[in-house]
Amino acid sequence: MKIVLSNGSSIPLFEQIKNAIKENIMTGQLDDGEQLPSVRVLSKELKVSILTVKKAYDELAKEGFIEVRQGLGTFVAENNQELKVEEKQKEMENNISEAIILAKSLAIEKQTFLELVEFMYEGE
Repeated sequence: MKIVLSNGSSIPLFEQIKNAIKENIMTGQLDDGEQLPSVRVLSKELKVSILTVKKAYDELAKEGFIEVRQGLGTFVAENNQELKVEEKQKEMENNISEAIILAKSLAIEKQTFLELVEFMYEGE
């Protein structure tokens, strides 16, 4: 599992950890059911507070990406394909929003934009 933190970032450390773990899950670098490092171990590895890692883990669990098994540890949630699809769809929607903003800033008409999307979607 790869986690790179930036102390100079405006994004809080717990959120950077959460996003990195989520990305590792989404890209398949972490498999369903795979055990994650304990909060203490990860906090030592990343040189951050235990509370920072715990907050990241708590949010990931709340979102359904990981599950805590009492006495066993923390694991990547199994059978979370719907969640992965939902995350990818949100990413796609963000990219489309950015494309729309760019198209509007270039004064590209809606119909021209839609034709471009259709052309690219069809792969021609």
